[in-house]
Amino acid sequence: MTVENNRQHIFASLHEAKVALDNLLANEEALASIEQAARLLIGVFENQGRVYSCGNGGSMCDAMHFAEELTGRYRKDRPALAAMAISDAGHLSCVSNDMGYEQVFSRFIEAHGRAGDCLLALSTSGTSKNVIRAAEVAQARGMHVIILSGRRSEVLEKLSSTYICTPGGQFADRVQELHIKVLHILIEMVERHFFPQNYA
Repeated sequence: MTVENNRQHIFASLHEAKVALDNLLANEEALASIEQAARLLIGVFENQGRVYSCGNGGSMCDAMHFAEELTGRYRKDRPALAAMAISDAGHLSCVSNDMGYEQVFSRFIEAHGRAGDCLLALSTSGTSKNVIRAAEVAQARGMHVIILSGRRSEVLEKLSSTYICTPGGQFADRVQELHIKVLHILIEMVERHFFPQNYA
């Protein structure tokens, strides 16, 4: 590939990402859902609840990042917030081997989730069976459910307390880029509520 071709591909990739972000900025329904999700998370933490996050592949990495920013820190030091990603290798390999991969997230929620807690689940396709199963179990246990998807899913939407759909184009990578932006916004809004001095 020539330098010129490389530059064209770089420009095209960045332009595609910009279009996806511009579309999200213009999506009033999605923006309202993000705001609603932030209020829901704030309510969970105010009531001493816990937040569990999950996803597959890159979405699992995003779920882990979301949780560690809450238990650790996002921008400045402050007390820890109760969050955990469902990503323990022992749990995942045990459940997937003995019960099937569709149960890896829901089984964890069965063990740890309590009424008033929250499940934040990511599925770029909107069809991840283990995410759907986790949402079903969380809803049945009286938990709040926040779903982030890239394609609209009637099944997940019905199982969610707050449903955030961020279409990013043909491939999952653009959706994941939007999801991490949404997750960062949610973390920031939680921090602004509980630790306003960090944003003064």
